[in-house]
Amino acid sequence: MSDVIITVRGEDEERRAPERATLHLSVRADAPARDEVVRRVLARAETVRERIAAARAAGSILDWSSTRLAVRAERPWGDGGVRHDPVHTAAVDFTATFADAGDLSAWVSDASALDDVEIGEVHWHLTAQTRAALERDVAARAVGIAVARAKAYAEALGLHSVVPLEVADPGFLAPDGGPRPLRAMRATALDAAEAAVSYRPDDIVVAAAVEARFAAR
Repeated sequence: MSDVIITVRGEDEERRAPERATLHLSVRADAPARDEVVRRVLARAETVRERIAAARAAGSILDWSSTRLAVRAERPWGDGGVRHDPVHTAAVDFTATFADAGDLSAWVSDASALDDVEIGEVHWHLTAQTRAALERDVAARAVGIAVARAKAYAEALGLHSVVPLEVADPGFLAPDGGPRPLRAMRATALDAAEAAVSYRPDDIVVAAAVEARFAAR
């Protein structure tokens, strides 16, 4: 009796509370005079740096960065197609990574009260170590689910030996169903859509899916 080719898909996922929050914020101001807006933004940016440094010394902020001062000028259009005098905009952007949502909330409450400070997005994420471990675990479980499904199909057909032929990311299996040498591909573990911008974030979903082909006899 010739082999029966069985092609299956295995999927798995795991949810985990975010371990880190990266805040994006800017110090930004407009003024008719370039020197004025530069002085204003540099002074406020220094205040923000001091507060970040204090939070880092206290252990609330784990890492941070800032951009160089950026200045641009635009001449806005007025009624009748008349262009007004130039308006200068200066900005310095910051990112800061917090380990605790409570610390983040308290720091943002203080910083948002400062003039010319704009609070941006919060990116919730896992540590690299946690993410890598979860990706390995869910990928292994996805492969196990594919194997279990193949065995169940084989047993339903009265077959008892199941030999793996191919394991691949979704869409990477060879199109024909003939036996081929074993070709193992890594299962893709995907972080689900990032948790919504909130100081009470949703869990992060780490998922994996594989497609596998087996010969049953």
